[in-house]
Amino acid sequence: MGRAEKEQTGNPMTEFSSSTMIVPNIGEYKEKDELYDPFEHRDKRHATSDLGSLTHLLKSSLGTGILAMPHAIKNGGLLFGGIGTIIIGMICSHCVHILVRTSHVLCRRTKTPQMSYAETAYAAFLCGPKSVRPWAKASKIFVNIALCGTYVGGTCVYVVFVATSIQKVATYYIDRPLDIQLCILSLIPALILLGQVRDLKYLVPFSMLANIFMMTGFAITLYFIFKSEQLLTFENNKLFAEVDQLPRFFATVIFAIEGIGVVMPVSNNMKTPHHFLGCPGVLNITMSIVVFLYAMMGVCGYLAFGEQSQGSVTFNLPDDDPAAQVVKIFIAAAVLFTYGLQLFVPLEIMWTGLNSMNLFSHKYAAVAETLMRVFVVMISVVMAIVVPNLDAIISLVGAIFFSILGISIPAVVETISCWESHLGALKWRLWKNSLLLVFSMLALIFGTWISISDIIESKEKQNS
Repeated sequence: MGRAEKEQTGNPMTEFSSSTMIVPNIGEYKEKDELYDPFEHRDKRHATSDLGSLTHLLKSSLGTGILAMPHAIKNGGLLFGGIGTIIIGMICSHCVHILVRTSHVLCRRTKTPQMSYAETAYAAFLCGPKSVRPWAKASKIFVNIALCGTYVGGTCVYVVFVATSIQKVATYYIDRPLDIQLCILSLIPALILLGQVRDLKYLVPFSMLANIFMMTGFAITLYFIFKSEQLLTFENNKLFAEVDQLPRFFATVIFAIEGIGVVMPVSNNMKTPHHFLGCPGVLNITMSIVVFLYAMMGVCGYLAFGEQSQGSVTFNLPDDDPAAQVVKIFIAAAVLFTYGLQLFVPLEIMWTGLNSMNLFSHKYAAVAETLMRVFVVMISVVMAIVVPNLDAIISLVGAIFFSILGISIPAVVETISCWESHLGALKWRLWKNSLLLVFSMLALIFGTWISISDIIESKEKQNS
């Protein structure tokens, strides 16, 4: 008997770690699966309210990405970029919706209270057609790798953003150019310390300061945008960008809006999980607010700064204004304080994987974990040094990781879980998810190609 068959006859859900198993039910969907309510079996002692869940989703979505929206609109045009931002927001919201709904269905089929993102993919393959069941473990590993790549890629953006902010402020006050690589290297001690935090409660003070700094920075940035004469005169009125700029637009917006990595933990930790989906629902309310704010920041920021829009709108603020310098310092500090939280998920995934291999004795486990955390931090630093171009690295991370994690995987997971009998009339779910996959692959291929071209071009300019 093959390995895949053994997994089907035993308890194939034993690898799940986020919930208590009850009775696995692998195979086709049956009406009696509806009798099991996974929400009733969840531990709700530390569950969050609807408002708390909405706040968590907003916090995870409103980050450095919103500062890149004027640059995204520059690469899309006012009309195409504004409408495109709304459409991409709807696509991202839909992918979150189908991922959470599929997870709920699979919880019923497997009699499991809750699942993480990787566990949902694992269960989808294991409960799907027999031909894909041997790929269950590979799908779980792939999702975890995608999560790690997404978060580590995000930390590279953080490092470049903070270093560039330091460079611009320092250059103004010392009146001579400061090397960006030197700024990145100066961050290493702080990054290593933040990367060593192993309990979320120790990151709470940093998150509180980050929220205060970020909100203050946003408010002052909006003040500069709305007082701009160009915004009022509508001088920057390019409605459509060149075709070769569109991949940058799509990749940047996907990076900015996508926050699927935190969706499953937030959904699983709700007091009333059935309020997450539906109308209005926590998801729809959150994404409506996020898409509106991103579109507004992008359109207004582009109207204010036009073709001069940089990878972060804060870099367009006047250097000779003290308030603008405060914005750059505040937002840079907010992003730096969020670095440890951004790395928390991939570090936990990596250490769990290494620990399961029994490579280290219990005596050296703490030392091994410390070294692993330093190694991951240094990866983000090295990548930032190699690619210190903020707008290029944002496009690259959005094109590669967020298109896969936020669009491709949810589409595949829903298709496989519905394959037996729930593809709908004329198999509309199959056609719909096929279109999502095509869109994701186009964003991946062309976005990566354009981003790498931009990186090579910037390197050539530096060398010349």
